[in-house]
Amino acid sequence: MNVEIPPYVREIAPQLGAGVPYALKVLAGRLADDPDVGRPSGLPGILTVMIDGDLFEDCPDLAIGYIREPDRIEIRFVNLASFTEPTADAAQGRNEEQGQGQGQEQGQGQGQGADPVADALTVREIADAWRRITDWLQHNAPDSYAALRVGAGPSAIAALESDFGLRIPVELHTLWLLTAGDDGANGWGCLPGNEALMTLDAVAAVYRRKTDSQASEDALNAERPEDDRIIVWKATWIPVAALGPADDTSGLYLDAATGYLGRWSHYNEAPGEELDTLVTYLEEAADMLEAPALATRDKPGLIGGALVWLSSIDPAQEDRWQSLTG
Repeated sequence: MNVEIPPYVREIAPQLGAGVPYALKVLAGRLADDPDVGRPSGLPGILTVMIDGDLFEDCPDLAIGYIREPDRIEIRFVNLASFTEPTADAAQGRNEEQGQGQGQEQGQGQGQGADPVADALTVREIADAWRRITDWLQHNAPDSYAALRVGAGPSAIAALESDFGLRIPVELHTLWLLTAGDDGANGWGCLPGNEALMTLDAVAAVYRRKTDSQASEDALNAERPEDDRIIVWKATWIPVAALGPADDTSGLYLDAATGYLGRWSHYNEAPGEELDTLVTYLEEAADMLEAPALATRDKPGLIGGALVWLSSIDPAQEDRWQSLTG
């Protein structure tokens, strides 16, 4: 029986742990001998195998999904068996800082437990959308491709979870495993609007700064009528992208409670909803790159070897900007 491991699975595997690729190789050999070792999952046609990480060096517990056909097996996803949960002390401290109402919202966002089937689908969607973006950058905008950082390790993401006191949503967790930020090409990030995926250090800094701003507002809110109280930040909002690689005056956050993106600003302007999930946002960015003639939200182009989106281009650079066709 032939066992196939797709490129996106091979890319994610080492970010989960140095021993994960070897664990996958061992499982592939096992599946070749015993294709029915997995258990049915909630995804049609997909079987799931749980891997005990203690059996391999530098390997966490894993959930691995695969499909079985008459003459082949394809591993569809590899995921952590569970994500790091915040400690009781961290969660209690965060609730006290943000107020009981926001604390309850935070708990609702994390839910009572992870859905491994939904998580597996999300992992695949994020990995596929990001692969489409990076493949395009590699072949068309090498400067922008070179500016992307390598993925973060699970321990770095777990440290943020401990610091924030909440679970990082699986979609953002997966994206950070694939890339831990965008250093920008000549000051331009690769996301629409020339925004840049933030480094984990920048994420932590903006989160702390905005949380402090809200704490100041909460002190004033205590004296304000309920309808006049100001909310500039919520504990469940996680910064994702900034206006530029070196400009964090505004950007996008992911709301862990709702799964939707929103806009934040250094000037404490009223937040704005994007009504996009991280999956749909990345998929649309990939669509615009692959079919620029059909792009509506923004127009991709090139200045030298860098991807530059038209909506945020410096007027002095417009004569160098090359529109894309396709």
